[in-house]
Amino acid sequence: MATNKPDHYSVLGIFRDATQEEIKRAYLEAAQRLHPDKNSTAGETELFLGIQQAYEVLSNPKRRSQYDSTLPPEQIEKNKFIRQDVLYSRPSLVQLKEDQLLYALLEVDPAEKQSGSLPAPPLNLCLVLDRSTSMQGEKMDVLKATAIQLIRSLRPQDVLSIVVFSDRAEVIVPASISLDKRKQEGSIQMIQPSGGTEIYHGLEAGLKEVRRTLDPSRVNHIILLTDGNTYGDEQACLKLAEQAAALNVGITGMGIGHEWNDIFLDTLAGKTGGSSAYISQPKDIEHFLINKFKSLSSTYADEVTLEFKELEHVRLNFAFRLQPEGGEIETVSPMRLGPILRDTPLHVLFEFVVGADALKEDHALLLDGLMKASITSNIVPSAPIRIRMTRDIHQNPSAESPPTRVLKALSRLTLYRIQERAQAAARDGQYDIAARQLQNLATHLLSQGEHSAAKTALLEAQNLENRRSWSESGIKDIKYKTRALLLGSGKEKNP
Repeated sequence: MATNKPDHYSVLGIFRDATQEEIKRAYLEAAQRLHPDKNSTAGETELFLGIQQAYEVLSNPKRRSQYDSTLPPEQIEKNKFIRQDVLYSRPSLVQLKEDQLLYALLEVDPAEKQSGSLPAPPLNLCLVLDRSTSMQGEKMDVLKATAIQLIRSLRPQDVLSIVVFSDRAEVIVPASISLDKRKQEGSIQMIQPSGGTEIYHGLEAGLKEVRRTLDPSRVNHIILLTDGNTYGDEQACLKLAEQAAALNVGITGMGIGHEWNDIFLDTLAGKTGGSSAYISQPKDIEHFLINKFKSLSSTYADEVTLEFKELEHVRLNFAFRLQPEGGEIETVSPMRLGPILRDTPLHVLFEFVVGADALKEDHALLLDGLMKASITSNIVPSAPIRIRMTRDIHQNPSAESPPTRVLKALSRLTLYRIQERAQAAARDGQYDIAARQLQNLATHLLSQGEHSAAKTALLEAQNLENRRSWSESGIKDIKYKTRALLLGSGKEKNP
């Protein structure tokens, strides 16, 4: 009957060569998801006990060795939940005495038949809304109307909480499944703008609300919406975001108008694998919030991470999520790659600098890592996937063209990075260089048929030349317009 015994490695979602640190981390993650205090679904207590048993064996080197001796040879099975593919900008590297640049496009999709067979995940969502004085008028009116609309659209299994903040925070709608919707709508209507903008208070209260009904079977998420800069509490906010990430709570930052700090909101959301959004006009608040709500409801995997170790003579220079939501990714392990949606796979573009000393053999290892994904409708840890990015090394360059998808991704990412260089030049007072960068950007945009974005770039180039400054909204207009173009760089969606 030995064949019926559970595989302790599979139970924890790790490979047999896992280190003690990896075993402990996998146990803590699984125990948090399956603890009986948080999960009462039939069968989950038995799963939790199985995880405890697996950890007791594998965390003890002597017992682990005895257990390993009873196992058949390890066979890496195809992951039944997700599939992945890697495309490269070059079929091979060349044996030269100089550094070489190479791009790799990682595509991660739901496995065949899985995305349609699993039910849509329930939500545990908190809206953290700026109610400072600057939000009065149309912004607050549209925001309150949209919040009421979201409450009315909730499914019975969804949880929605609402926190408002200025220089202090207040919970308007506590986290609860059984909402008295009429009472909650009345509370929303009573919101009155006042005070300054201190995001930390709102974010702290929002995270507390999400934690009250934290459930690994739900999509646990905070949407932060503000129209201004926070003052002096940025580092505290970033630490809160790291706490949220450890709990698998995502954060989306939405900025209204032009006075908020996009770099800060990008960094804050990026800590959890999220991104920021730019709402240029108050009337667009409804569109952005409703679309985000729909996106969260279509989440297939809400925590895709990539653990890796730095390799000698190879530098991971840059990583950028192309879709489902564009954004730069911190190149530290574990990398939080972002979510996989049912209808939108995850695409991440990596930029490697391969040193000359890595080109002395017949192949080069670029990245050796472990990708993990939390499937929202599957409480049991899914098996990790080994990600090994390698290229052969030849004496002469190949004449083979890069894959079309990689070329398209690089073309559109180039536009985004041109505006980044323009911003950096302007910050250094090099306005003429920044203007030339924007003129170059406009040329590329026109060649791709993006006439509106090209016009914006040319207008900002004139502002930098004549006024030595951006227009009030120009810097965000260009950044988020070029970022939006990234969504068209991957595979075409199936009809």
